[in-house]
Amino acid sequence: MPDRAPQPVDRQLPTDEARDLISLVREIAQREIAPRAAEEEAGTFPREVFALLSDSGLLGLPYDAEHGGGEQPYEVYLQVLEELAAARLTVGLGVSVHTLASYALAAYGTKEQQAEHLPAMLGGGLLGAYCLSEPSSGSDAASLRTKAVREGGEWVLSGTKAWITHGGIADFYTVMARTGEDGPRGITAFLVPGDAEGLSAAVPEKKMGLKGSPTAQVHFDGVRVPDARRIGEEGQGFAIALSALDSGRLGIAACAIGVAQAALDTAVAYAAERRQFGKPIVDFQGLRFMLADMATQIEAGRALCLSAARLRDAGLPFAKQAAMAKLHCTDTAMRVTTDAVQILGGYGYTADFPAERYMREAKVLQIVEGTNQIQRMVIARHLAGPEER
Repeated sequence: MPDRAPQPVDRQLPTDEARDLISLVREIAQREIAPRAAEEEAGTFPREVFALLSDSGLLGLPYDAEHGGGEQPYEVYLQVLEELAAARLTVGLGVSVHTLASYALAAYGTKEQQAEHLPAMLGGGLLGAYCLSEPSSGSDAASLRTKAVREGGEWVLSGTKAWITHGGIADFYTVMARTGEDGPRGITAFLVPGDAEGLSAAVPEKKMGLKGSPTAQVHFDGVRVPDARRIGEEGQGFAIALSALDSGRLGIAACAIGVAQAALDTAVAYAAERRQFGKPIVDFQGLRFMLADMATQIEAGRALCLSAARLRDAGLPFAKQAAMAKLHCTDTAMRVTTDAVQILGGYGYTADFPAERYMREAKVLQIVEGTNQIQRMVIARHLAGPEER
């Protein structure tokens, strides 16, 4: 029944260039990404896809063209992420993390640093990782213990980072390390090459989902980096990290909407084809209402995400809205993917259909780049001020 088949998302894009960009992304997603998405369970990272995305100018979309970026507004970049994540979350999330890892240098680096490093980071086939969390400091990131000690014109980094997407395969790591007093004011940001002596990665974590994206501890055993690779001022690292996460949370929100949309499309297609009691199950009102609720939640999440992006593009404060978008969109992804499994019934619980993979992948989006409990704390602080100590 072709009239019931899922249609591409009808996007409101600001320019013809943006519409052409989405068309390119959809072509790459359909030709190169989606057909191999089922390989996720083998745990193989699709590095060749990221090389293609780099060659296509898709790894630096929100950054200045002067340094190889696409100079696209976040409103457009997030819709690209959504398309990529709908095809395969490992790819959408990987682009989001790479963008996050590039942020510190693009926003806080000197002109000399940007000219030296950004062209390769944004369009030279490199892949980045963002190193903030540690085994004993996740939500409480300001308590991190990885140290950077100055020795002449160099810094010596020692410690362990945890839950690092692209850990062990990244070409560069944006690392937050302690250079001074305890707490947020003693943290500094560094750009560390992936092949630096003394840098190593543990065996990737064995995860419930997102198995093609390596998540690993990264060890710094006396890693030496020149002061020219320090980003921003000494002690500014935590502020840089939080600023990066405001934008990164929008990336996670967009990825969540992409996964939810893919789950909805799967559920609609299955329900239109599956027949029980002499008619397609999509004709049963109970199931139709489920689909309507799923679609409404997705559309609301997309609107919230893009509204926050437009604030960012206008140079206005958007941290509260970014937290709201991350919270709502990832919770929506969890609900929608769970409902998609239910609509497919027994088949939804099997690996023959992608619904169960979407559900497993949606769960991690409620955790990464600030758990949804942390997002609620951020939102509440904007509404009622900091908690009393």
